[in-house]
Order: sequence, then C-alpha cells, then structure tokens
Amino acid sequence: MVDWEGPLTEAFERATTYLNGLPERPVGPRATAAELREALGGALPINPTNPRDVVAHLAKGVEDGLLPSGSGRFFGFVFGGATPAALAADMLATVWDQNAGLYAASPAAAVVEEVAADWLVELFGLPSQTSVGFVTGAQMANFTALAAARHEVLRRVGWDVERDGLIGAPPIRVLAGAERHDTIDRALRFLGLGTSCIVPIAVDDQGRMRADALTEALNKDNQGPTIVCAQAGNVNTGAFDPIGEICDLAHAAGAWVHVDGAFGLWATVSPTLKPLTAGIDGADSWATDAHKWLNVPYDSGLVLCAHPEPHRAAMSIKAAYLIHDENGERDALDFNPEFSRRARGFAVYAGIRALGRSGITEIVDRCCAMARRFADTLAANDVEVLNDVVLNQVLVRFGDDAHTRQVVTQVQHEGTCWMSGTTWQGKAAMRISVSNWTTNESDIDRSAAAVLRCTTTA
Repeated sequence: MVDWEGPLTEAFERATTYLNGLPERPVGPRATAAELREALGGALPINPTNPRDVVAHLAKGVEDGLLPSGSGRFFGFVFGGATPAALAADMLATVWDQNAGLYAASPAAAVVEEVAADWLVELFGLPSQTSVGFVTGAQMANFTALAAARHEVLRRVGWDVERDGLIGAPPIRVLAGAERHDTIDRALRFLGLGTSCIVPIAVDDQGRMRADALTEALNKDNQGPTIVCAQAGNVNTGAFDPIGEICDLAHAAGAWVHVDGAFGLWATVSPTLKPLTAGIDGADSWATDAHKWLNVPYDSGLVLCAHPEPHRAAMSIKAAYLIHDENGERDALDFNPEFSRRARGFAVYAGIRALGRSGITEIVDRCCAMARRFADTLAANDVEVLNDVVLNQVLVRFGDDAHTRQVVTQVQHEGTCWMSGTTWQGKAAMRISVSNWTTNESDIDRSAAAVLRCTTTA
C-alpha cells in the first residue's frame, strides 16, 4: 500500500508552520547560493529514499533561501500573496493532477474554468462575449492577445498568418508607449514580429501615453496593419494611459487595441479607482494576472479577448488523436498556447468565490490606501516621492543615485520589509509595490520606520 499520509503530513505541517510564521518572519532570503548548494546538492542518489524524509530534507534545505513574498511586508515586483481558499484549491489541483488542455481530459477543470471566466468578465465589466485563457502570467497573456491581434489585423488585409506565416506578409506596426512593460517587446519577439516593428509613443512625466503623440503616429503615412498597446498601471508609477481616448483614436484608424493590465485591470472592481480605467471595455484584448491582486498562488495569468474568433484562430489546434467533445464543450487549448497545462482555474474559482466582489474590491482599495500611507509617511520625513500615487506603486529617492541604491540594499538586508530598486527617467529609485491581501497599517508603519532607519545607516 502506498504511503501518501507520511509525505503529505510532513508537507502540511511544514506549510502551516511557514504560513503562520510569515507575519513575524524576516522578509528576505538568508542563505547564499553556495550555502543552498551545500544543503541541497551532492551526488545523484543511487537508491530510493523514504518520501517523508525527502520532503523534510527539501523543506529544511530551502528554508533560508526562500523570499517570503507572501508576507504583508513584502513590497517587491508587484507580487501578491495567496488567500487560504485559493491556496487550498491549488493544493487540491496538485493532488487531482488534471491536465486541463481538453474537456475530455478533465470535464471538471473545463467547467470550473468556464465559470471562473464568466465571473472575471463580469467583474472587469468587459463585453459579455469576451473569451478567456488561463496562462502562466502577463507575459504569456500579452503573447496570446498579440497573437490574436496579429491574426486579425492581417486577416483584414487578406493574409492568413497561421497558414502562410510572416514571410511576404504585409508589415505590422505596433504603437506602444515609451514606458511600456518589457513583456510587450518580448511577446513581439516570440511572435516573429521583432521589436523593430514598435513605434514608441511619447509619454508624460508619469509614463502615460500622450494621445496627441498617438494621433500623429496613427496618421503618419497610413502604414497598414496596426496594433496599439495601451497600459493600465505603469510598473513604476502605477499611472494609466488614457485608454478610452486611445481606443477611439485607434479604432477610427482601423487598429486593434490591446491593454496590458497586469495589475491595473483590477482597478475596474473599485468604484473609487474605476475612473482611471474609463473606456477600457472598448479595447479588443486585455492581459492581467490573478497572482497579483486576486492573490492566488503562482502561476496564474489571464488573457481576455473581446473577439473570440481571432483568439481561437491564433491558438486552436485539431488532431486525429485529440478528443474534441461532440457537444462543443470548451477546450482550453483553443485559448492559450499550451497543450498540457496545470488546472489553474481551480485556484481562481476558489479565490473569487471566497472573496466575492466586495472582498476583491476591499483588497484593491486597501492596498492603494496603504501605498498612499507609505508615501505620505516617507514624504513627511523629507524623502522624495517621485510619482503621483494613484494606485499601489510608490517611487522614492534618497538624494543621489548611489545613496538610493545603498538604501535599497540596506533595507533588503535589514529584513523588516523587502522592496526592489528601479530606474525612473534616468534616476535610481526604490519601488514600493503594495499588492498583498494581508498588508495593514501596522505593516506599513513598521516598514516605513525601517526604511527611515536605513537612510541613516546606508
């Protein structure tokens, strides 16, 4: 008889100890790469090892090399945490071990994704026919959406890119803000369009695309198939492009509008923040992450498309050995680039069901309020705040570049909180991202005090 209980009990006990310790755990890894290799490495095992012992060895070996991104005092990289229901559902997804590519491979996973997709479309206020793909993160969400866009803008000029490829195809230009996220460029590389197709559009001092600059670019030489990439939530400042105006301008020129809303799309759920997203429902596609403000475990990205036909055309595949349901039930591989894939929908479903609309709104609003509290506290102590804090991002600077980088390093080593450095408009800055569902006033006050201490010791 297989011993499931031993290793799973060990894992459960280790997991709950870790989670319960997060509120007071130092925020940052404590082991060097050499120390981790020493603890985990060694010769290839020749004989079997008791599974429970393996789990215990792994957990002990990685303990000091973990970055506690689930902490309420973790402010790096726009990482979320994991709510209890979403985490538990994700654990069950591992236990159930479903391949969620086809309906035939897991009817339960397919229906859960379908229900969660409908909830997401309603939550974001998008057109009811919007199709949804569950992917790894915003990188693959941007890739998938831009694949659908590539299909459609070429179809309109009589070119079948899925059949004929790009050799000889009419060139596509992509108009994107000068402060776009790098995942846009990387997606265009993956799609074979290359980054030279990008026409950078001038932005304002907060990184927002300027509508007048977009108008000029759209009108220039009337240059054929066009995709416009807008941004909901600049990764440094949190600022939003004027998306409604961009949609009007781009659609009048026959362009496809894609919105990179990795975290900013979640502002649509907040009555207070929703004005930032005005007109976003008029775009053609959107990318976002559930592992940010929905706070489900990694990995969990979402691609949404107002036009299911090009979405499906860019992604779907038929093969004799694939079993497609005779009643037309939803096959997930029609909407994302993977064949075999984890059943990410279980955690998304549980996260939404446990929180409800009001709970998700509360998380988003509280994170933004905590970001403003952080910024106000630092500003009151003569720290320079570089951005307008409109969402959950705070950019601060401590004198010159060298001192700013020293403070970032000192804060990371001190352990009260963790945030990353960045460069904004040529200046070094500390980037504070508030995205965790547990972050409260005490976390902010402790963290701000730690940052201020580090300014004097760095």
